[in-house]
Amino acid sequence: MYDLCQAGRQWYTKLSTFLLSNNCSISAADHSLFLKYNNDKLTVILIYVDDLVLTSDDTEEINTIIASLHHHFMIKNLGNLTYFLGLEIARNSSGLHLSQRKYTLDLLHESGMLDFALVATPMTHTSRLSPDQGSPLDADATFQYRRLLGRLIYLTNTRPDIAFVVYNLSQFISAPTTHPQQAVSRILCYLKGTPSEGLYFSHTSSLQLYGFSDFDWATCPTTRKSASGYSIYLGDSLISWKSKKKPTISRSSSEAEYRALATTTCELQWLSYLLQDLHLPLSESETLYRDNKYVLQIESNQVFHERTKHIEIDCHLVHEKLNSGILKLLPITSVMQVADIFTKPLASAQLSTLKSKLGLTNIYSPA
Repeated sequence: MYDLCQAGRQWYTKLSTFLLSNNCSISAADHSLFLKYNNDKLTVILIYVDDLVLTSDDTEEINTIIASLHHHFMIKNLGNLTYFLGLEIARNSSGLHLSQRKYTLDLLHESGMLDFALVATPMTHTSRLSPDQGSPLDADATFQYRRLLGRLIYLTNTRPDIAFVVYNLSQFISAPTTHPQQAVSRILCYLKGTPSEGLYFSHTSSLQLYGFSDFDWATCPTTRKSASGYSIYLGDSLISWKSKKKPTISRSSSEAEYRALATTTCELQWLSYLLQDLHLPLSESETLYRDNKYVLQIESNQVFHERTKHIEIDCHLVHEKLNSGILKLLPITSVMQVADIFTKPLASAQLSTLKSKLGLTNIYSPA
């Protein structure tokens, strides 16, 4: 099966057909998520190729599904979820901690960085990476750079604090130089001091969906494109984030902010659809915080002027969500903007403050 190009699709077709025949339904928001309702009991099955995670408020239903899967596919039951695809899950009475401690330590060991000195930030807050800095790497060093960066991208699943610098270094994947190579080494030195940090999800979080949206206008020294980022919370728990360079050039900071706002609005809407599939009604409208006063002025003005008509689609998108009551826009000071960590390199003090707001904790640290 693994030697065929179409093996993944055929396996998904076979597995999904089996699950659908057992009264499961596919989530409209995520086709890797299967749901089963039985007498007000919900069973959730998440699939990743041939690895499955099952959860339910009905233990008998879980045992029935596991037995049926074993009969048809000869599966291996690993018991309660503690390790999945490099993710370590730890539970206690108050919540759940998600980290990649072993993955990080293995990465440091294989790269030979265990003996290097620690640094307080993954990137110096005054640096701006450019393709004309440094000398080109040879073939072996280029391969190692790409391999390390690929592993760091996967690490951002539980380490949003390195998302911005990893996205920056990804721009040099085709022709890396010694300068981004040194930046990768700095990330590893930073991770050495915090290998056990991860996201904490509290059992008592409310069902309120809100997010922070930010941008850094024309930050790329080569293309003058803007960096944008967002962080979205369900109650006190961070559940979605992104750091990315915008594909188009923005003519003003307001335009860059508005495009970032539209992207975050789409993510909020998708998450609300996912919660609806899980029968988890939101306690109130989705809230989005931003620190640009001109965006509110554009939003309150229904007439599109010469300087804003080229972003009309984004304006219409946000208008629709606001008018339907799905979304609320609220201002926030730049000091309180959590999404800053996804748009620019930060000094140590500010990074530490925003990391705590992201919910990054270390359960292995002394009490």
